[in-house]
Amino acid sequence: MIRFLSFSSGSCGNAYLLLQNAPGEAPWGLLIDAGVSIRRMKKILEADGLDFSCLQAVLVTHDHGDHIRNLGSVCKRLSLPVWTTAPLHEALLQHPFTCREIGPCRRDLPADTWTSMGPFEVRWFEVPHDATQTVGYAIRAEGRLFVLMTDLGEMPPEALHWARQAETVVVESNFDVDMLLGGSYPHQLKMRICQGYGHLSNDACSEAIRAFLHPGLKNLFLCHLSGNNNTPRLAYDQAAATLRELGVAPGAIHLRVLERGVPSPLLNL
Repeated sequence: MIRFLSFSSGSCGNAYLLLQNAPGEAPWGLLIDAGVSIRRMKKILEADGLDFSCLQAVLVTHDHGDHIRNLGSVCKRLSLPVWTTAPLHEALLQHPFTCREIGPCRRDLPADTWTSMGPFEVRWFEVPHDATQTVGYAIRAEGRLFVLMTDLGEMPPEALHWARQAETVVVESNFDVDMLLGGSYPHQLKMRICQGYGHLSNDACSEAIRAFLHPGLKNLFLCHLSGNNNTPRLAYDQAAATLRELGVAPGAIHLRVLERGVPSPLLNL
C-alpha cells in the first residue's frame, strides 16, 4: 500500500511524505523537502499513528528556504540520507540552513536513471524556477508512478512526459492571475512570479492538466498555493472545471488542494 501525506504546502513551509507499507513490514517513508519543523512533523506523524522511525530518506526539490528551512535539523537529529542533484548539494553545503549538517548525509542522484531507495525507485527532472536548480520527482513503487512538481514557472516537456504516465500527480497551482496583477505586490515581484521562472498560475495548471490527463490518472493534488494571490476554492474550482470540460466524471479523479500550514489526511493512493 502506498500512502501520501502533506505536512504543509506553500511559502510558509513545504514537506511531504510518501510511504510504502507492505503487509507484515514496517512502513518505509520518503520525506520530500523539509520546510516544516521537526516538532511539527513529529506531532502530525503521531496523529496518524506514526513516528520518525518511518522516515528512511529525504528528497530535496530546490534550495529555497521554505523547502529546506529545517533540513539541517532533520540531518542532525535523524541522520537520514539526503538525495538530490550534485549542483543542489553543492548549494546546500553553502546554505546557512544546511551547511553544517548536510555533508555526512549527502547522496547525489544521477541524471536520466532510476535510483533505488528501499521499495521506491526515483528519478529527477529539471523544472524552471529561480533557485540554484529546481527538480521534480518521478517515483515508482508497486507498479505505480507518483509525480511531484512544485515551484515551476512553466511546465516543461519532461514533466509532462512523466505526468502522462502517473497514477498520482502533485502539481503547483500557485496564483490567480487577476489577484496577482491587481494585488499589492511590487511590480518587480509580480513579474518574478509570473514570467517563466517563478510559479505556476491556476490557468497554467489547468493547461498542464489538459496536456497530461490520461485514463490512468487517479489522484490530482494541487500544491504551493499563494496565501496572498490565490484561495483554495479558486484553485480547486478551476481544476475541477477543467476536468469536467475534458469529460472526467465527478469523483473519477480524486482532486484535492494541499493547504498552507494545514496537514492533509494520510491518503491511500
